[in-house]
Amino acid sequence: MAAADSDRTVLLVGLGNPGPRYARNRHNVGFMALDAIAELHRLPVWRSRFQGQVSEGRLGAGRALLLKPMTYMNESGRAVGAAMRWLRIAPANVVVFYDEIDLAPGKVRVKAGGGTAGHNGIRSVAAHIGPDFRRVRLGVGHPGHRDAVQRHVLSDFAKADSVWLGPLLAAIADNAQMLVAGDDPGFMNRVAVALQAGNKERAAPARDAGTRG
Repeated sequence: MAAADSDRTVLLVGLGNPGPRYARNRHNVGFMALDAIAELHRLPVWRSRFQGQVSEGRLGAGRALLLKPMTYMNESGRAVGAAMRWLRIAPANVVVFYDEIDLAPGKVRVKAGGGTAGHNGIRSVAAHIGPDFRRVRLGVGHPGHRDAVQRHVLSDFAKADSVWLGPLLAAIADNAQMLVAGDDPGFMNRVAVALQAGNKERAAPARDAGTRG
């Protein structure tokens, strides 16, 4: 994909459900990603706009508008469509972060366009702006049976998930400017390298302990 114009604001969208009841749900990992980006880059406090919560500022050489729709997951597209029309940008400059059950926990994949794979938030966004937006798929794992999917995504991350979730969100925030620049492959590579380095660091003490007499 061609890099985004330097004077164009890119819309970064995190999907989730509003309110403390859902805050730690797997379904809200999109919100978590945007919170991590806003915190690391010291963006302005969230404010209400476009039926959502927004923050705006520079990420690297470009500008980004961060949007967390407050319409609940199934109506996320209403907020995304309103923000996109106001910014006067094409779907290619919309980047949506969301939970993906068909990826292992902690895995990240970025793609442009495609289907909805049964994700109600993505289905709503596509219905409002078409399918050609960019997607950052954040793996949360599959429960093993389709009847358990809803309970799985609407349940909180387990304590054990913090081992990979924290580093994942940190790597996303640290490299978000690459998405704004339109360098999706570079973003995926940087995130993967950061997570691999973290895995090696965590494994090192265990290996060292095993060599002691």
